[in-house]
Amino acid sequence: MNRPVVVTGLGLVSCAGEGVEAHLAALDSGAPPRTDSESFAPYAVHPAPTIAWDGQIPKRSDQRQMEAWQRLGVYAAGLALDSAGVKDDAAFKQALHLVVAAGGGERDYAADGAILTGLRDAPDPGAYLNERLQNDLRPTLFLAQLSNLLAGNIAIVHGVTAASRTFMGEEAAGVDALRIAQARVASGQIDAILVGGSYSAERPDVLVIHAMGGFVARDGYRPVFARGEPGGFILGSCAAFLMLESEAHAAARGARALARLDPVASDRTRRRPGSVAASLDALWPQAGLDSPDHVLSGATGLASITTEERDALGRLAPTARLHALGDVLGHGLEVAAPFGAALGAALVAAGRAREVAVTAVGHRRGEGLLRLGAI
Repeated sequence: MNRPVVVTGLGLVSCAGEGVEAHLAALDSGAPPRTDSESFAPYAVHPAPTIAWDGQIPKRSDQRQMEAWQRLGVYAAGLALDSAGVKDDAAFKQALHLVVAAGGGERDYAADGAILTGLRDAPDPGAYLNERLQNDLRPTLFLAQLSNLLAGNIAIVHGVTAASRTFMGEEAAGVDALRIAQARVASGQIDAILVGGSYSAERPDVLVIHAMGGFVARDGYRPVFARGEPGGFILGSCAAFLMLESEAHAAARGARALARLDPVASDRTRRRPGSVAASLDALWPQAGLDSPDHVLSGATGLASITTEERDALGRLAPTARLHALGDVLGHGLEVAAPFGAALGAALVAAGRAREVAVTAVGHRRGEGLLRLGAI
């Protein structure tokens, strides 16, 4: 069985604002995204917008017990449920499956800072690190970091109580979340599923981690495809959720199908010169892509792989308009693929495209490609 899978609801939040219209406007404007270059200097971030959380998370007690990345995700999930017309349908939500892509929660910054400072002068850094990790980290802190807390809070706040699963693993996690969600509906295992993720960029710990790997841009905002050597990403606080349904299920309940999502293609290559281009060449037919009107690229801005991707897309889709998601909302790691899929569906639903290609090439490994098409 290979049933058509359609998108019936969208929830988007980023520095561009909230909702579909705000993000289509940001895509059209070509203006640089809102950037905070002061809070975490020398690194910039694209901060979350000001949000009236009560609109989707009515209980203040729920809001207080969530970290920023969870609030963003729960809010975007609520927007998607509203968009799909099922926010008040308890029976629908009780049968609704959920797939989330998310990283870990916030860390104990004071403990991390003390450990990193002590490592500089430790005679045996390995032994020092093991001792400090055993003695300084609170057991409850690990529980607060669990990535599946987002799915749990969506269940608590919105009543989405069927099976859920959470993927970790940066950009590839978002690709796999979409791939699994689409495949389960297409195969007939389930009729509807909510899929997406969230990311908070405004955290010293994630900036330290990625800066240590040499992945973060240091020279302020420049367009993704113009960052040069060595390049890097600018992290963005963002969240995106999509409601996926079989076409027949959506039609039976009178829901509008915004776009069709075809099978999601993914790959995992050893990063060598030419590997990203070769991967995209192989994934293009697997994703069912022909001649897209728009390409939404999740390119990070890291020089070598971003250049490879741009050149490959110029060859595969020479007439398409190429947009870098990082020029609209920043880089959201796990959220890159879901956000691209949601924005692609919005373009199709608005009648501005018959076919949209979305890429998600990981900053370290993992490639993803998907197609949104008109019904």
